[in-house]
This record gives sequence, structure tokens and C-alpha cells, in this order.
Amino acid sequence: MTEAVRRAGSTPTPAPTSVMPSARRLDIDRIRADFPILGETVNGKPLVYLDNAASAQKPVPVIEAMDHYYRTSHSNVHRGAHTLGDRATVAFESARETVRAFINAASTREIIWTRGTTEAINIVANGLASMLKPGDQILVTHMEHHANIVPWQMVCERTGAELRVVAVTDEGELDRQSFSEQLTDRTRVLAMAHVSNVLGTINPVREMVAKARAQGVITVIDGAQAVPHLKVDVRKLDCDFYAFSSHKLLGPTGIGVLYGRESILEQLPPFQGGGEMIERVTFEKTTWAALPHRFEAGTPAIAEAIGLEAAIQYFDGLGREAVEAAEQALLQRANELVETVPGMTVMGTAPHKVPVLSFQIQGLHSSDIGTLLDQQGIAIRTGNHCAMPLMERFGESGSARASFAFYNTLEEVDQLFRALTKLQRLFAG
Repeated sequence: MTEAVRRAGSTPTPAPTSVMPSARRLDIDRIRADFPILGETVNGKPLVYLDNAASAQKPVPVIEAMDHYYRTSHSNVHRGAHTLGDRATVAFESARETVRAFINAASTREIIWTRGTTEAINIVANGLASMLKPGDQILVTHMEHHANIVPWQMVCERTGAELRVVAVTDEGELDRQSFSEQLTDRTRVLAMAHVSNVLGTINPVREMVAKARAQGVITVIDGAQAVPHLKVDVRKLDCDFYAFSSHKLLGPTGIGVLYGRESILEQLPPFQGGGEMIERVTFEKTTWAALPHRFEAGTPAIAEAIGLEAAIQYFDGLGREAVEAAEQALLQRANELVETVPGMTVMGTAPHKVPVLSFQIQGLHSSDIGTLLDQQGIAIRTGNHCAMPLMERFGESGSARASFAFYNTLEEVDQLFRALTKLQRLFAG
């Protein structure tokens, strides 16, 4: 281990920042000035970006932090015996500590860099497969993203384990009775979303994790849609694994985070082999590096980790309560306007939601809605949202989805609904 690794996290590479102090009420105009892309014009119209659940936009401090790294500190990490290598390593490991604090993990040994939520879940599924046998059960929910279904199906095919599913109510909430029935003495893994990417429903993760862990079940939480909107404390949730992506949290693409309880991570085999994840290699035997590096084969996404750190610092500077209040105001306005569009129905009416609105309009296909809105400069998502089983549960092939972030405005919500009303009148009325 180099001296840079030993002191990593003590002095992060300085970079330009403009983090705002916490406030009870966000200054939206000032915030929007931090996001250059929000000033773009699309199809001759000012951009109204309402596809935040797919990927959030990036503030200037994130862009500057990555630019600063490439201009002043770029090198590989954990390996170089030179100043740039030390700078890069210190900045890289500082980012890991920032993530640890952000989700309140016990140690940086529990923070593993991944390419995103999908790879994080695959790392866990691949590792747990060695502990499963025929007859064991893996429990997922009907509202999962494909990334939290397919890896477990692959594990079942390899091991003979059985995939079981917790039902969803018509309101878009997890059915507690179904959960109680599906959680059996054969359940070995519970894999579930903290927040639904389609419905926006905030699931009772803490309650469900407690019931599962009381029976010795390993718990895996997909936090991709939760981290941008909710304060996440993995120790309070008491889950074994928690996965999320940077790009939904104002950070760059290509990097994500896997939190894992250290005692369980120590039992998992590495996901990939190569440089950095080893302690010693001979032709007879290879021994693994200590956590977290044994799960980080090859050159990591260094600039992206630094960008994620800047995103978290920016986010923290806004104040979590202020962000939640702003986003809930946007969702409330959208819900109030639904009835102004004839034939519009919303998927998911749970009382506790993040600012996501999936909908259909009678007589209009979701893809047509997306195309027509784009002509007005309004960006939304359409299709099955990588949640085909959930769509089938509600008898739909897809939906249009508007997803809001704290930098959106009430006027943008109004613009969306004015456009939808016009579309309905012209094409479905």
C-alpha cells in the first residue's frame, strides 16, 4: 500500500466550487444558473427538462471538478510513485469518504465503486449465488426495474433457487399481506426498490428489512431512485446492501456505488479478476486485496468519482429539507392539474411518493406524447421504463413519465399540462 493510500481522504484535491449554504427555501433562479444545459433551446423552444428520473443534469461545480482534475492531477491511482499519482489517489479516496458520510456507512471498506446500480446489483447477485442451493427462495417485488429482476433470474437458473414476487396494490403500493405470505423459512434474499422508477412510490424499506433480517434473510436495496430525493442512512435502514448511481444524483455517468455490510462482503467472491483487486499472484494461487479493492478490478473511474463527490457537496449545500419541499411542491402542482387534461390517468397514487408522474392519455400512445412534447421543448420519458412486469400488472404496454427535480419550476409544470391539454384536444378529443 502506498503512502498516498494511507493518507487518502485527508486532503482532497482543491477544485473550484460554488456550493450554496442550506436554506429553508431554495433560490430557484440562482440554482438554475448553476446548470448550463437548462438554458438550452430545443426545437426552437426553451428546454423544459422533465426526465430527471432517467438522468439528472449537472451543475457547474461538478463540471469544474472533473475539468480541474484532468488539468492538474490526472494519473492512475494506488500505483504511481510520483506526485500526480498521489494527488489522484488522495482525491479518489476522498470521494469514497464523502460517499460513506453521505449514506452514513460505518467504514469506507463498505463503499465499492461500480459502473452504476445495475453492476452493483450484479456484483451482489453473483456473490450470493455461491451461497444458494435448490429450493432456496429469492424475493423481489412487482415494481422492480429489470436490473433488480434479471440478475436474480440468472442466479436462479444457476443455482436452482426460486424467484418469488411481492404483489403491488392498485394504488401502487407494496401489498403487505403478500409480503408476509411470500417471506418464508426458505427465503434467503430480499431484493427490492427503495423507490419505484415508474410509480414514484416510497416503499417501507426499513419495516420490510427488519422483518426479513429477523429471519436471517440477506437484504439488497435498489436505491437508484431514492438517493436523489430522500435522506438515506444505511445504518438506520439496517440493510445488507444498498446500490445507487451517480448520474441520477447530479454526478457523471459511468460510476455508481455499492454499499455492503462488511461482514457479508468479506464472504463474497470477487466479481472480476485483474489488477488492483489482488494481494499476490502466482501461477499456483492468487490472494485477494482487502476491502473494498477486491471488488474494483482494473483502472477505476477516477474523474467520475471526483465528479460524484462534487455533486454530493453541491447537493448537501442546498439542504435536504429544502430540496424535498421544492420537489413535493412540484408534484403537488402536477397532481392538481391532472384533472384538467381529459382522459388522463396516473399510474401510482400512493400517499408517499417522490416527484414522478407516470400517465396515459386516452387515445394517445405514450411515444406520440413524448414526440409531440419534444417539439415544444419538453423532455419526458416514454415506454416501459425497464419495468415490463409492472406495466403488465397495470394492463399497460407503457406510459409517459414526467419526473421533476428541485431545479424545475412551477411554471414548467404548468407548461407541461398546457401542452398535454393541447395535444389531447388536437389528437384525442
